[in-house]
Amino acid sequence: MRDTMAATSSNTRLVYSTDTGRICPDCGQPRTACVCKQRVVLPAGDGVVRVQRETKGRGGKAVTVVRGVALPPDALAALGKRLRTACGSGGTAKDGVLEIQGDHVERVMALLAADGHQVKRVGG
Repeated sequence: MRDTMAATSSNTRLVYSTDTGRICPDCGQPRTACVCKQRVVLPAGDGVVRVQRETKGRGGKAVTVVRGVALPPDALAALGKRLRTACGSGGTAKDGVLEIQGDHVERVMALLAADGHQVKRVGG
């Protein structure tokens, strides 16, 4: 019985304090002073944005894929929104990769180059 009590008591953590309110589960600081969201890790890369057209696993539909943009997630989503609007199509930003529905490789490359990114077309 003692072993079970010791195991459960060592696995406890503070989730709420009457002094400070809710506690962040990651860093253990009060939510108002949490530093977890401030630590944004930019994807490591060589500074070259790669644009390609993919059809594999998409039922034959073409998708323009943009990789290597070294931006925080919120700025990457904003860039994806701008590119999708300029192309007039849908898409998504996930895991540091922008996907734009349709074959818009040339238009996306021109827009990224105008923003000052070093752009390279990869694939056929």
